[in-house]
This record gives sequence, C-alpha cells and structure tokens, in this order.
Amino acid sequence: MSLTDILSPSDIAAALRDCQAPDSFSPKKFFQISGMSKKSSSQIKEIFRILDNDQSGFIEEDELKYFLQRFECGARVLTTSETKTFLAAADHDGDGKIGAEGINYFKPR
Repeated sequence: MSLTDILSPSDIAAALRDCQAPDSFSPKKFFQISGMSKKSSSQIKEIFRILDNDQSGFIEEDELKYFLQRFECGARVLTTSETKTFLAAADHDGDGKIGAEGINYFKPR
C-alpha cells in the first residue's frame, strides 16, 4: 500500500506546494491540505506505518526530517526547527519519538 492509496495525489501535491519554502511547514496545515486530518483512525495508522521508514513502531527525529520526502521523492527536507517543532507537538510522552497516537494529534477535535 502507498500513501496515494489513502490520500489524493492532487491533495498531496497541494500540501507539498504549500510548504516548499524552508521553515514554512506547519504539521496541522499539511495534514489539513493533504486530507490526512479527515481520515479515520485506521487510515491514520496505515499512513503512520508507511511513514515509519524503519518499521520500529515510532517515527524518530531522523525520520521526521525526511517526512515530506515520504510523500514525494523530490520534496525538501524539513529544517531542524521544523523537525523539532513537529516532534514536540506530537511526542506526548517526551521520549523523542512519535507513536501512532501522536499522529492523531493533528486530526481536528
């Protein structure tokens, strides 16, 4: 399964266009534009599994900086500031990594 099996390729492209400039990435905005914020918990878990490059069950800081590239190979790398902000927002237990439940943080409540 790939991300385009869950998310619209045009929505992914729009989300990537929105954050092309360094330090313009907003996780909540990216999740909204890409359509991730509208997905069910099971779909979010599948997206998480795809984004978890090493299949450890967590997305660590090193994986997070390449977050956009998981959506498109040529996408930019997140800046250190963006990576740390993203991690801080979704790392609920302070262990330096995001579990699948952390991604749900970006779903509207």
